[in-house]
Amino acid sequence: MNFDYSETQTLIAQSIRDFAEKNIRPHIMEWDEAQTFPVSLFKKLGEMGFMGVLVPQDLGGSELGYHEYITIIEEISKVDPSIGLSVAAHNSLCTNHILTFGNEEQKKKWIPKLATAEHIGAWGLTEHNTGSDAGGMNTTAIKDGDHWIVNGAKNFITHGKSGDIAVVIVRTGKKGDSKGMTAFVFEKGMPGFTSGKKENKLGMRASETAELIFDNCRIPDANRLGEVGDGFVQSMKILDGGRISIGALSLGIAKGAYEAALKYSKERYQFGKAISEFQGISFKLADMATEIEASELLLHKAAFLKNNNRNMTTLGAMSKMFASEVCVKVANDAVQIHGGYGYTKDYPVEKFYRDSKLCTIGEGTTEIQKLVISRNILK
Repeated sequence: MNFDYSETQTLIAQSIRDFAEKNIRPHIMEWDEAQTFPVSLFKKLGEMGFMGVLVPQDLGGSELGYHEYITIIEEISKVDPSIGLSVAAHNSLCTNHILTFGNEEQKKKWIPKLATAEHIGAWGLTEHNTGSDAGGMNTTAIKDGDHWIVNGAKNFITHGKSGDIAVVIVRTGKKGDSKGMTAFVFEKGMPGFTSGKKENKLGMRASETAELIFDNCRIPDANRLGEVGDGFVQSMKILDGGRISIGALSLGIAKGAYEAALKYSKERYQFGKAISEFQGISFKLADMATEIEASELLLHKAAFLKNNNRNMTTLGAMSKMFASEVCVKVANDAVQIHGGYGYTKDYPVEKFYRDSKLCTIGEGTTEIQKLVISRNILK
């Protein structure tokens, strides 16, 4: 085992740090307050190869692995988790779904534009009445010759308004049947395919979240990914990798909040000494550092399994669950260490605190991760 960063990871980390300091940090609160989704920023990230991380070079991507992918998401999220979330959703959900299950023609049609961020990607599984219970979805597709007629709506979709391409899972069979769902690629501008309400969120406010609406949307069968009825199974496989993404996002938030708290604890003086010298603060910092280290190790073990095409469902769920819960705890403690200032927008920990909570909900709640883990260890 080698726990050192590879030369590639080191170069990537420095590159994304420099980019984030110049292009993201100056705008963090501006984007957060206005809930601005900065499309132009993602175009720049695309030019640098960070929007097609896992995509082969012959399709316009960077052809990197999951260790490098974790590094990219983590470093962006240490500065602004909203941007990290959008980069993760674009890469691991939309782009990766087409890359994994699309045929050669479909890959050549959509992947190059996604890999360069010429097109922004969205991915739709969740509905208003179905969060964890994806099998109960109401959005349907009915075959009509060489086309399908789609009706319904998807909810909580990252890039639901600004996305150019959306991979959406709809019901083509009976409700509750795991073989009754199919994945399709929808393109902006298709008649009957529109966006709806944009959510007003607690955190991650620069990462757009909105509805997708289908009103007798006519989509060609050529836009179907894989076989009819394979949509749910495809989604579960995509979410395996997606959990590494959210774990990396969580790791970045935890590191960002911890580093801010560590710095503040050395600068803030009370009773004649830095508050870091008080055991109540130093022990908090010790716990934060230890749990961050454990999160990182779990994530990179899951990445190792994923890179080697080994089953990583259990490790993916473990790493996502642990890292997301840690990031909430670390962000909470970071606010506590800052005291009253931690409750103001003058210091970064307030935003880390708000952003952190989504990590325990998105791409499978903590409770769902425990369900996945327990089922696998009890087989």
